[in-house]
Amino acid sequence: MALEIINPGPLSTVQDGGGKGYMQAGFPRAGVMDDYSFYKANALLHNDPNAAVIEMTMLGVKAKFTAPCRFVAAGGDFGGMLNDTPIRPNTVYQAAAGDLLSFGAAKSGCRCYLAVKGGFDVPMIMGSRSTDIKCRLGGVDGRKLQKGDLLPICPADTDASPNGASFHNPMPQGVARLRAVPGPQDDAFTADDLVLFFSQPYTVTAESDRMGMKLDGAPLQSKNGMDIISDGIAFGAVQVPRSGKPIVLMADRQTVGGYAKIATVLTCDLHIAAQLRPADRVQFVKTDLAAAQAAAVAYRKTLYSL
Repeated sequence: MALEIINPGPLSTVQDGGGKGYMQAGFPRAGVMDDYSFYKANALLHNDPNAAVIEMTMLGVKAKFTAPCRFVAAGGDFGGMLNDTPIRPNTVYQAAAGDLLSFGAAKSGCRCYLAVKGGFDVPMIMGSRSTDIKCRLGGVDGRKLQKGDLLPICPADTDASPNGASFHNPMPQGVARLRAVPGPQDDAFTADDLVLFFSQPYTVTAESDRMGMKLDGAPLQSKNGMDIISDGIAFGAVQVPRSGKPIVLMADRQTVGGYAKIATVLTCDLHIAAQLRPADRVQFVKTDLAAAQAAAVAYRKTLYSL
C-alpha cells in the first residue's frame, strides 16, 4: 500500500511531531509547523498520535492511491479533489485503489496536512520521520517530495472514523493575535521598544519559511545593539536582528542564535502562526508566565483528550 506522487507542489515534505533530544548536537527539531491540525487529523483516523503526514505549503500535491485507504486533509483549505469530486478539509474520506487525490492553491491558511490511516512509512531517524531539508535527514532522502516518489503506508487495522467524520479547524482571519511572554532578553530593549512591540500590528513577509516567520513593521531600536552571546532557541522565540524587524522562529529554526529575543510566543498559539501567509497581519499580546503556563496546560489537555 502506497501513495504515488504525481505532482509534488513547491514544498511538500513528510513530517511528524519532530525529533526530540538532539538540539545539543546541532540538529533542529523539524516536524510539523501546525501541531493542532496534525494531531487532530491523526486522531480522526485513530492513528498513533505521531504518525507521519505530508505537509503541503501554499500549493498542494497530486497523488494516486495504490490500494484502498482512509485519509484526511487537515488545516488550510487547498481545494482538494478526490477524482472529480471536491472534498472538505478536516474530514475523513475513503479512497479506492487508483483514485487520484489533488490539491490546488491555498484558499485559506498556509499549510495543509495529508494524513492517511496508518501513517507514511518512511525511515525513522533519531526517533522521527520528519524531513530536515537543511541537514538532508529524514522523510524521503532528506528532501522535499518529487514527482515519482512512492510513499509506503504503514499497515493498520480498520478501526477509523467513518466517512464524513470531521472537526472544526478555523484558519486565522483579520489581525491574528499571538500571546507572548517577554524575554529572555527583553532587558536588551528600551521601554519604548516593548510598548511598540506589543502594540503595533506586523505584516508577514514573503521571506517567511519553515525556519522563521519574518515580520515587517516599525523597527525596534534596542539599548546597545541586538548582538548577544549565542544561546539556545525555543520554537516560538521572537528574535530581533540588526534590522529591528522581528522574526518568529519556527520548526526548522537554528539551535542557537546570537540576536536578542524580545519575547517567546506561547506554544499553544504556534499553530496559528503556522497558518499565516504573506501579507497577513499579526499582533503580539503580552502575557505573564502564570497565564502562559495555564494556557499550556489547557492546550495539552485538549490534545491529550483526542
